[in-house]
Order: sequence, then structure tokens, then C-alpha cells
Amino acid sequence: MVDDLARVHIWVTGRVQGVGFRAFVATSAGFIGVTGWVRNTGYETVEAVAEGSRLQVEQFTRMVKTGPSVSRVEASRIEEEIPTGEFADFEIRSSR
Repeated sequence: MVDDLARVHIWVTGRVQGVGFRAFVATSAGFIGVTGWVRNTGYETVEAVAEGSRLQVEQFTRMVKTGPSVSRVEASRIEEEIPTGEFADFEIRSSR
């Protein structure tokens, strides 16, 4: 159902670089079934965009805000966006 599609843009800060955070996010996204991307942006910040069903996106958001056990998410900003269907899979992008 089209109305069930959701998209989020997330920024998390804290101990999220050098701890396998992007790989954790990409692996988890594949398991959850969302599409989109993740990348490092600036100092101690990771950015991600994900699309999927509302339930999948909610699960993805919770997972990103938790991170892998060796990370520490200190803050997060989440913006809901209009789904575009532009992604075929979930990828790790180059740092910005």
C-alpha cells in the first residue's frame, strides 16, 4: 500500500565514527529491508536516509539511535520526508 511507505533522514552524533557504525547501519538496514544510504558527515556525526514501510522505518530509526554496542549515540535529529522510491538497495556512501 503506497500510504504505508515512509522515509526518514537521520543525523546521529557521539561516538559513531571509527566503531563500525556505518557497517552496522547497512547490515541492519538489509536485515530490516529498508533502502537508502549512510555516510559520515563532519566530526562525530553519521547521516542516513531510509525508505520502506512505516513499520520498517520505525524499526530502522530505533536501531540507528541505539547503534552497535561499542558506539555511543549522544544526540539524534530525525526528519520525515516524502518517499521517492529512488533507492534499489542500501549503501554506505563516501564521507562528506
